[in-house]
Amino acid sequence: MKRITVTVILLIYALICSENSGAQELFRYSVSRMPFNSAVFNDISPVLYNDGVIFCSDRRVSSISDRTSFDGRRLFNIFFAERLDTSEWSKPAELKTPRSAMFNNGPLCIAPDGTTVYFTSEIETGPEAKRRNFVNHSGIFRATLSGQELVSVEPFRYNSPDYDVAQPSISSDSRYLFFSSDMPGGQGGSDIWYCEWINGEWGAPVNMGSGINTPASENYPVMHPSGYLCFTSDRPGGMGGMDIYYSVLSYGTWSDPLLLPEPVNSSSDDFAVSSGDNLRNGLFTSNRRRSDDIYSFGATLIRKAGCETIMENNFCYEFIEENAVRYDSLPFRYQWRFGDGASDTGKIVTHCYSGPGTYVIQLDVINLITNETSYNQKSDTLVLTEHEQAVITAADTAYSGVELSFSAMKTNLPGWDIEEYYWNFDDETVDEGTEVKKSFAVAGTYNVQLILTSAKGPGGVARETCVSKNITILQSP
Repeated sequence: MKRITVTVILLIYALICSENSGAQELFRYSVSRMPFNSAVFNDISPVLYNDGVIFCSDRRVSSISDRTSFDGRRLFNIFFAERLDTSEWSKPAELKTPRSAMFNNGPLCIAPDGTTVYFTSEIETGPEAKRRNFVNHSGIFRATLSGQELVSVEPFRYNSPDYDVAQPSISSDSRYLFFSSDMPGGQGGSDIWYCEWINGEWGAPVNMGSGINTPASENYPVMHPSGYLCFTSDRPGGMGGMDIYYSVLSYGTWSDPLLLPEPVNSSSDDFAVSSGDNLRNGLFTSNRRRSDDIYSFGATLIRKAGCETIMENNFCYEFIEENAVRYDSLPFRYQWRFGDGASDTGKIVTHCYSGPGTYVIQLDVINLITNETSYNQKSDTLVLTEHEQAVITAADTAYSGVELSFSAMKTNLPGWDIEEYYWNFDDETVDEGTEVKKSFAVAGTYNVQLILTSAKGPGGVARETCVSKNITILQSP
């Protein structure tokens, strides 16, 4: 509330409560081709490991020998490239397995202990595998990483000669093993499945259901510690070929899969993503050039260290007839007219205006002994304006999965030629525009930022400001 004090000479008004304080959606990524890619061969399925990357490649391992399958296809094997500094990488070195000479190896994943490896390879190694018309299905194998070798190789108990089981990814607590398979009981094509570690062994495979899988093919699952499940699909509605999708687990339910946007996904095949605890940066595979190559991606999201909080416009005032308060025994009645059609009586009164504007405040004084009225004994003009600030208009709470409306239309920045309205939703997603729609997949409290940038003024300088608002997302019932 604001106080207005009346003196014998004029009306004075002062601020006493509100004070000025100091200062669907998209990801934004940049991508670049990794320097350890070969010029002509295929490099796929990167996995971040220590200070480097483990990946699969069908490159030549020597100038005098080459590795091909019994039917002449190039064999994929596992390699490690170490980061030497911010831009330099070592020459990739092979991580050998007992199967390296005759069978495909990889993709793979590294368990949290740093030494247990689950990798893909063909399951049949006997004479049958040497027949040109023999279809050798993929399976998952467990091994121990020892130096530059995978040793103590053991087959996964659910490998089968009748279908593929491949592309493993283990959860950060080692409790779940995700993989791709075209085993019976799926949604069609290949699906994402998982097994749970129970009593010292992997339980029966569980299909992730129609929320993740489709009649198309889903492959290359990667489970991140933050709760993101990334996978690849050639389902309709993508950007072309294979595309990378992600879903988030919240209270036992997976959110509807969303596409990673350009330039990560493209009209080419994009697959096999690997990142840290979130999707801000990482690696993926694409054939957007002549062969499959590994690319890095990095988020270019804008997130301010701190933004202003929205100041509520307070148009409530307290009006005081100072002389009446000072000389309480005077026999007068004080009639206030606030300039908006409202009035009140008293030595001290309060009034709230409905909004900004110009209001003429008048005070009539009635002598209670003579009953005479002195009209407009005192008057003044009060000009009310809104706070000059960026404003976010949105609900304070909502349920997960329910679309919210966010608006910047009540922003009041006189003299600004606003060129960009940029929204950061605090969940690795952003959007642009004066009015946007957004749903949150996971329950929690999100500090939404609205960052405004003006057109460049004299000297080529643009102005910028930001405001934030906390949104509480409840788990959908």
